[in-house]
Amino acid sequence: MSKKPLTLNSAQARAIWMKAQKLDETEPFGAGPAATRAAIEHLGYVQIDTINVIERCHHHILYARIPSYRRSDLATQQSAEKSVFEYWTHALSYVPTADLSFFVPAMKAYRENPSAWFGSVTKKEVSAMTQRLKAEGPLSIRDIDDDVLVEKTHAWASRKPSKRVLQLMFYQGLVAIAERQGMLKTYDLIGRHFGWEKPPRSATERQVTAYLLDRALRSQGIVSLDSICHLNAPAKKAVRELIESRLRRRLLVPVTIEGAEKIPHWTTSDALEQAAPLPANRVHILSPFDPLIIQRKRLKLMFGYDHIFEAYVPAAKRQYGYFALPVLVDDRVVAAIDLKTDRANQSLLVQKWTWLEDVNAEAKAAIDTELGRFERFQLAP
Repeated sequence: MSKKPLTLNSAQARAIWMKAQKLDETEPFGAGPAATRAAIEHLGYVQIDTINVIERCHHHILYARIPSYRRSDLATQQSAEKSVFEYWTHALSYVPTADLSFFVPAMKAYRENPSAWFGSVTKKEVSAMTQRLKAEGPLSIRDIDDDVLVEKTHAWASRKPSKRVLQLMFYQGLVAIAERQGMLKTYDLIGRHFGWEKPPRSATERQVTAYLLDRALRSQGIVSLDSICHLNAPAKKAVRELIESRLRRRLLVPVTIEGAEKIPHWTTSDALEQAAPLPANRVHILSPFDPLIIQRKRLKLMFGYDHIFEAYVPAAKRQYGYFALPVLVDDRVVAAIDLKTDRANQSLLVQKWTWLEDVNAEAKAAIDTELGRFERFQLAP
């Protein structure tokens, strides 16, 4: 007989999710480069994005959980320690190197069936680029100056054919991004980058499914099929079967969240036993690509906040602004601030400020303090 789901209100669900996201503590991962590694290992991935109206989101996401975070900490983990690597999750992301075997099946699939996105890249071109990397060492697209430029076939494409070849090789797991400076990537042969004697074994389909579920439970606390398989619909059938198996073994607890009674959710006994933190006016200014924000339906269900990403919305129709950032005070989204970093004049500009909830004087003071700290982070070298 199936166990009747436990009903949670939105505040209880928020508390579990906040704890899983490590946003209920001041310094949950410590400091220094090791904290960056620990944060990415806990979250499972940190999304990368090109928009830089303020600091790019991968740095922003880490800063939100590591108060003393420095950009060089991430560079250390990627290029020196090699404890994280870049690959596609639901978007291009930093992923723990310890999890690389779970991405090998996707790499193999790209080798067997290259996507049409990469056009007419041939095996001969891949072989030639491999030989070039062997001979010349790691290369960025700027290092390759002998391309015969072509017309773009897509707004995001490059006029350099070699860039398309390197991108395909990246998805195929033949090269790794050894270094990143802003959006400039340096590629190296993956085996040389990691110093492998032989590459990691590919995870099985069952192991990949378990990885998706376990990653979500660790970083989300309470999960649904949609939250586990965000932008990965083909994985839902296998994940659902694994959930049913774990329910039979009482490894998961079925829960219902008030307001979404028809959407099954699951958690663990350990997550349910953790007490919610006391109010402390803890402030986080979050990226629109933060794991707490990126799944909009889940965010609205638990926080009652409907985030609107308006960078691609005509200016006259924007509600919160071009690049609005949700402001979290404890477990409430109280404002959305459209910010822009004016690097030339060394200041952080408030384009628009939208209050979503009334806050007391202490909370307003805490927001002002955090905004000052956020400005210093934006302008730091």
